[in-house]
Amino acid sequence: MTLTRYRRPFLILTATLAVLSVIAVGTVMAMALNHVVAPAWITSVALYGLPVAFILMLALVVDGVVARRRPRGPGER
Repeated sequence: MTLTRYRRPFLILTATLAVLSVIAVGTVMAMALNHVVAPAWITSVALYGLPVAFILMLALVVDGVVARRRPRGPGER
């Protein structure tokens, strides 16, 4: 799967995407409460961000399970 050195950046990217998506969902809900239409990019981030973050997190979990089952080489931690 992925090398050990790439897991942390993927994790940070995924967590950031999830947080931004939750903020976008809150923004869309707050704007709808005030009878204002949210811009398309905010709605898109709210609509697509959380599923993409979930899939990336699932990939990281699967990668972690696979990494635990394989023997470690001399260059890996």
